[in-house]
Amino acid sequence: MRHRLSPPASGNSRLVAPLAILLAAGIFVVDTIDPFSGAVAVLYVVVILLAGTAFRRRGIVLCSVGCAALTLLSFWIVHGDEASGGALSRCLMSISAIAITSLLVLKNQSTSTDLSEKAQLLDLTHDAIFVRSMGDMITYWNRGAEAIYGWSAEHAAGKSSHQFLQTVFPAELNEINRELLSSDRWEGELMHTKRDGSVVVVSSRWSLKKDADGKPLAVLETNTDISQRRRAETEVLKAQAELAHVTRLTTLGELTASIAHEVNQPLAGIVMNGEACLRWIDRDKPDLDEVRSAVRRSIADAQRASDIVHRIRALSKKGDIQMTLVDVNEIVNESIVLVRHEFVANRITLKLDLAHRPLPALGDRIQLQQVLINLLINGIQAMAPCKSDLREILVTTSIDGSNQANVRVRDSGPGIDPESARQLFKAFFTTKADGIGMGLSICRSIIESHGGRVWIVPNPGGGAIFQFSLPRVEKDAG
Repeated sequence: MRHRLSPPASGNSRLVAPLAILLAAGIFVVDTIDPFSGAVAVLYVVVILLAGTAFRRRGIVLCSVGCAALTLLSFWIVHGDEASGGALSRCLMSISAIAITSLLVLKNQSTSTDLSEKAQLLDLTHDAIFVRSMGDMITYWNRGAEAIYGWSAEHAAGKSSHQFLQTVFPAELNEINRELLSSDRWEGELMHTKRDGSVVVVSSRWSLKKDADGKPLAVLETNTDISQRRRAETEVLKAQAELAHVTRLTTLGELTASIAHEVNQPLAGIVMNGEACLRWIDRDKPDLDEVRSAVRRSIADAQRASDIVHRIRALSKKGDIQMTLVDVNEIVNESIVLVRHEFVANRITLKLDLAHRPLPALGDRIQLQQVLINLLINGIQAMAPCKSDLREILVTTSIDGSNQANVRVRDSGPGIDPESARQLFKAFFTTKADGIGMGLSICRSIIESHGGRVWIVPNPGGGAIFQFSLPRVEKDAG
């Protein structure tokens, strides 16, 4: 394997030049002393071939002219003006051989130089580029590969690339090879192990080379190191999760009254049922059926209070994103529990128009609840100063035209002017006097990280419609 092609180096001529001169002199002597041994001058082609390994174009031409001149000189010394037809034909044959060999050597050197220049271009890139045979043996390894992996071309030569780099594939290798053979190319992310033992993540592009008959010959693999980008993306996701957590805590602070009300209701029910139990037990003839019924109601109220506390704890808890299969309709119902009292306190009617079938999507339950709670609170706050008799929020779930799960939150507030609507999801933009402008920005980040999108459109009847969509998955996909 050659790491990179290069034209003949002038330094080699220091060794080749004396050897070529000695060989040419020897051929000249033999050709001159023994003129009857055949076309000895043909051996000058060896001198030219030797010169082609060390000299550039000018040196090869000079060597060819010199060999031809020696051939003619030997012919003149031996035969003079009395040359026979056989001797003349041998001389012409030798000169022809010298000329043809010279042309072939010059053409071969021109091709080699062209290939060398192209190969050197591959060394200018920071990407790792190597060629491997269909048996996965490395046959070319550029400087970018040396820089990324730490292995020299000599170490990589002849090695099985997958074993050498301890490749971790995103899918079965047989499946990847089938795609490569069918489409002549493949792209994906791989994990490789460097010489120092560290792991590098690369964006890999494979191109298949075939012969004239369509038979696969080799694979050109180009790898771009994206480890730093992946680390940066991880840090961004971590920062977004931190910010989302802070926003959830802020939202919970705004919902203190609602949370207290939702917890107090089942607790009050437990107290009332407990007092009723005591009265029925204190009777001369205890009514055990009523006692059992009251205990069951107390258990149900306790479970309801426990569920509310569990939801609050989940929203306030700081943790990693957990992508699971969720039902969008369930997300809506679970989110409404925590804001239900806000609707009552602000005299707003909440209406639901949920899809009659489950809407499974892959997402983080807590983050999706956070998005919906934020949109509901925004709608409530937008309608708070309105004096209109129509004070309602409609939450709709459906499957849109692109087969995605769609959620719409429509309010009957004053609406949003077009200029503000274009900036509404930007960080730190707010239309509220006491807002910080992070709620909707976080909502957008969450939805986009789930592969969906969120947007706002005017409500034809007044107000605004916030909606978001999520990629829908089949139930058995989980």
